[in-house]
Amino acid sequence: MGLIIFLAGGALLGWLAAIVLRIEEGRGIMANVAAGSVGAVIGGVIGNRGSVLSGISAISLLVGAVGALVLLGVLALFRNRLDGRDR
Repeated sequence: MGLIIFLAGGALLGWLAAIVLRIEEGRGIMANVAAGSVGAVIGGVIGNRGSVLSGISAISLLVGAVGALVLLGVLALFRNRLDGRDR
């Protein structure tokens, strides 16, 4: 159950990041949703000390949210550098 919650929470964070960053192209939104999900699962594994299947705690949810946001930030940084917007 924990894995599903982390995936759904990360997807929600990715979708909200796409709105905040004003990314209107379909590919960018889907990349943010995927990055948010992956980041949340990685953060959840770290927060649960190696497993997302054992249960969910407030700490693991917080670390999962931070993981999603960090991965989204890294994705946005690379996307801006590839587009040449950092000049």
